[in-house]
Amino acid sequence: MATQNVRKFLGTGFSFPMRVSPSGNLTYSSGEESVREAIWILLGTAKGERQMMPTFGCGIQDMVFAPNNQTTWGNLQHLVKDALTQWEPRIDVLDVTVTAAADEANTLLIRVDYRIRSNNAFGNLVYPFYITEGQGQ
Repeated sequence: MATQNVRKFLGTGFSFPMRVSPSGNLTYSSGEESVREAIWILLGTAKGERQMMPTFGCGIQDMVFAPNNQTTWGNLQHLVKDALTQWEPRIDVLDVTVTAAADEANTLLIRVDYRIRSNNAFGNLVYPFYITEGQGQ
């Protein structure tokens, strides 16, 4: 019974990205997967992108053309922590780290470690962030 209450708190909604099941219905996610998808959506949403919620989002998209240095990494870390603290009440943010991808010069990896408040389950995800679109030749 307690497990069902925990699951209700974490919620159920359309899966992200939206998919169609083999039976032709839309798929849903719930529990820890719902939280993970909500974090992914938050990181991928630019502030001002949602008409009815203009302050929703992370703001990391403003840093797309920033230089690949530790200052940019720190700024990204700060933006992610602030957004998750403000918009995802189901989690405690334990750590956010930003590192350069080993095999791609213009890719940063944003790792988020979190704990789900209702059941103390730990989770993490790595969000790829591309700081430049092209070489600008």
